[in-house]
Amino acid sequence: MKIGRFEVELLSEGIFDVYEDGTFHKIDAEDITSKKEPSDVPVNSVAIGIDPILIRDGKRNILLDTGLGWGLDSRSNYVNTSNLKTNLDIFGLTPKDITHVVLTHLHFDHAAGSTYVDAHSTTQATLPKASYYVQKLEWLYAVEQVQQQNKPWIGYHLDEFYKLYAEEKLVLLTDTYTELLPGITLIKTGGHTPGHQIVKIQDEGETAYYLGDLIPSEYHLNYYTMKYMDVDPVQSKKAKTLILRQALKEQATLLFYHSIHTKAGKLVQDEERKYALEEVNKL
Repeated sequence: MKIGRFEVELLSEGIFDVYEDGTFHKIDAEDITSKKEPSDVPVNSVAIGIDPILIRDGKRNILLDTGLGWGLDSRSNYVNTSNLKTNLDIFGLTPKDITHVVLTHLHFDHAAGSTYVDAHSTTQATLPKASYYVQKLEWLYAVEQVQQQNKPWIGYHLDEFYKLYAEEKLVLLTDTYTELLPGITLIKTGGHTPGHQIVKIQDEGETAYYLGDLIPSEYHLNYYTMKYMDVDPVQSKKAKTLILRQALKEQATLLFYHSIHTKAGKLVQDEERKYALEEVNKL
């Protein structure tokens, strides 16, 4: 889709069942696409998509989150698996073509694809020419959580990620608003994690928001908070309220990382003044 001068592409690593112990199991799309309600998924798991975002403006290629990265490691057991490399290949790009990587936060389902282990058992940056932009507060919190190992469900697995820090590939942000490039702004929201950030894309009067895990899917539009996952549910709800109010004024397109059915749509309000999305094919 086009947002002004930007080409915005929704990548996909597939659909996964996530269990209470944090393990992921890939499932066939045919097994889930017929399900129309979130209550249809098994009670001991949550079905989610894994969908990083690619932004291009003719000069730079920006990646928003890096996915699970299954199949990237040398001698990986995951063969014929969709990941960043296979997704980028569709658009005639290689990992070396990516100029910027924005990580909304460092939970492994959003950041594990940032690195891989090569044939010499050495950790390498998946996007070797890019800088990785993350909130400093997020990095410090992630390191603390790994040391304490006290966060259930989907958490931080930084084993390979330390290499990026050691090689100074991480750009640690401290401001609430950071202009990555003209037209692309990073906004620290907190809530889901202390250093969670989202991305605003704006050009030629058009606007889009990539929401990370602040609003991971269309089912979370109307202030449904993930108390079992959000570090600060009150801050999460506050940030959602402000962002959605602004996005509605701007007639913005919303981009989701974890949706299965509706991965993007233009924000509207229905007759009951609840938030809804226009169909994707209207974009």
